[in-house]
Amino acid sequence: MKSSPLERQPVRPQVGVYDCEIHLKFKLIEEKGALRDRDQLLELLLDAFSSGADEFLETVHVHAAAQEVPETDASPQLRRQLIRLRNSSDLM
Repeated sequence: MKSSPLERQPVRPQVGVYDCEIHLKFKLIEEKGALRDRDQLLELLLDAFSSGADEFLETVHVHAAAQEVPETDASPQLRRQLIRLRNSSDLM
């Protein structure tokens, strides 16, 4: 049985632009000085949360939402990156 040329063509993954919103609320035991550096605060909190609940972290509330938006709503830099991804052989 022969396969048609259409069956052998790789399917390109679809990529799009999304507005993402995350609301996290959790209690964390941490050194007092660690939370004073506002430049590293978000990174520290996300690292702690992504490690999962343990005896130092208690999840209170989590809500995440993502909605696809028109490409024209993206910045020029994101649109250029989107074009690069679509033209890349790495996605195949």
